[in-house]
Amino acid sequence: MVTPELLATCWTSAGDVMPPRTGDHRSPIGIERRIEAVAAAGYRGFGLNQADLVVARDEIGLPRLAELFAAHGLVHIELEVLDYWWTADPAAHQARTDLLAAAAALGTHHIKVGVGVLGDRYDPAVLRSSFAALASEAAEAGTRIALEACAFSSMPTLEPAVQLVTDVAHPAAGLLLDIWHIYRSGMDYRTMAAIVPPEYLFAVELDDGAVTQLGSGLEDTFDNRVLCGHGDFDVPAFIDAVTGLGYDGPWGVEMMSHAHRALAPEIAVAEAFDAAQKCLTTGRKP
Repeated sequence: MVTPELLATCWTSAGDVMPPRTGDHRSPIGIERRIEAVAAAGYRGFGLNQADLVVARDEIGLPRLAELFAAHGLVHIELEVLDYWWTADPAAHQARTDLLAAAAALGTHHIKVGVGVLGDRYDPAVLRSSFAALASEAAEAGTRIALEACAFSSMPTLEPAVQLVTDVAHPAAGLLLDIWHIYRSGMDYRTMAAIVPPEYLFAVELDDGAVTQLGSGLEDTFDNRVLCGHGDFDVPAFIDAVTGLGYDGPWGVEMMSHAHRALAPEIAVAEAFDAAQKCLTTGRKP
């Protein structure tokens, strides 16, 4: 298998006692404690959502946040999530401003972007031109954008995301593959690898889950994931498919569940790290 550098994505890095889906995505756990827990577990990267980013920016400032990441050896920084970037929505504009400014200050590896929710409609030409413009802004900020085709988004399968990225063909615009969304879309991992252009694969996220979705897509993804190798997704097979593309970047670990959020952050991030590392380095389930 591979020798990994793992990135604790924003939910896991919160440790994560995330409130119920009330629209408030701020973690109740302080940023310094989360950074210390993530570094102690062995991660080499840290993910932060916009809400927590704004809290950290306002409380300690972006220069201090950058210092903390560097002091703890966290070199792969992910920011998320930017959505409705092709619209004039004020919240989307604010998120874009916040995330791009922080990316420049933090040396961010990538910014995760989405494409609305299932049932949304958009003009493909507007989407392409807006995606290209966003990529140019990201490049100016010293980062890249990584598009995630979420199973409950307006791009519920990977094919249109690949099409958008290849149509735009901007060096700062690529893809993020999350095993949860690939599995829930019904796509075989070999098919996934066959259609993904390696040069546009910017980020990968690992997690696991049950073969049958529990509740809605949002409920399942936020509340019912399990540690890598403890579910039905065949994480090692997914890893093999990704490494076959020549991917050599960091692997995000995105662990979200009721049980995970009930743990102390130090325990939560360590358990998620150990499970993902076992799948990456041995290719076996626990």
